Amino acid sequence: MGRASPILMVLFTFGFAFGTYNLVTMVIRNRSVRNWVSDDSNGGVFFDPVVEMPENVKKLKNSKTPYHVALTATDAPYSKWQCRIMYYWYKKKKDLPGSEMGGFTRILHSGNPDELMDEIPTMVVDPLPAGLDRGYIVLNRPWAFVQWLEKAKIDEEYILMAEPDHIFVRPLPNLSHGGMPAGYPFFYIKPEQNEKIIRKFYPEENGPVTNVDPIGNSPVIIRKDLLEKIAPTWMNVSLKMKDDPETDKTFGWVLEM
Repeated sequence: MGRASPILMVLFTFGFAFGTYNLVTMVIRNRSVRNWVSDDSNGGVFFDPVVEMPENVKKLKNSKTPYHVALTATDAPYSKWQCRIMYYWYKKKKDLPGSEMGGFTRILHSGNPDELMDEIPTMVVDPLPAGLDRGYIVLNRPWAFVQWLEKAKIDEEYILMAEPDHIFVRPLPNLSHGGMPAGYPFFYIKPEQNEKIIRKFYPEENGPVTNVDPIGNSPVIIRKDLLEKIAPTWMNVSLKMKDDPETDKTFGWVLEM
């Protein structure tokens, strides 16, 4: 038999060590989050590392709680393409067994109708006045939601704030419960590392900065009346943050989140 080369043996040893390390790390991690893991209503599992869900929320639902899918969009070609793909998969998953997905609205904040009006349910709203977004077009998102909530007739009690680049691979259950919305924690949003800046908009009397969940506005499932209350504040605070040079420089593209 031929003898293996030293280089091959080194590579084999390194690969074995790397695989063992990953296995041990995974076991330790799974043990550390065991208390967070729960069964969802479809038999799957999820974990909530930010604010753990109350036990009554984790229990099997006796009835469906539909939510309305709402996304803001521009009239740019790439945004239109994303919206078409997202709406296609929404239609594919909406009527599957157990689905709680309700109606769908593309909130177009260009101020003008486009060629997708007959293809995707759309409401046209106004963009911010010229120059107010300071080149940061995402600031139109909260303003678009404020207008939509004022003008639209929304049958569902809950709303999923989504974005054009989201794709439904299966029906998303309504994970919110009453006055407790459900959101997704983003690892790159860290309020505690920017306490000085956060305090400009979140005074100490409101509590510790760790109360500010690192979730952004999307994806979020929230009760309609709660969104109606918070949307104007979301818009006004976003504009104030953009006006503050230190805040704008620190948070950059995630400022509105």
